[in-house]
Amino acid sequence: MMKRTTNVDPRSRRGFLKDLAATGGAVAVASVAGTAVAAPASEAPRPTRSEGYRVTEHVQTYYDKARI
Repeated sequence: MMKRTTNVDPRSRRGFLKDLAATGGAVAVASVAGTAVAAPASEAPRPTRSEGYRVTEHVQTYYDKARI
């Protein structure tokens, strides 16, 4: 039976993973920082007085159909 040996330093693996995480974080920050920000949409003028609830024709049709 052949014995399998590896001469890999565990600290080098950890260093590689740390570098990989730091690079991923830098890419994420760069991608967010490079996005354009849209200008806020202008608000439509609001009515000065609320008309409140009104029973319109389509609402009345619904009430008629929903009546048991």
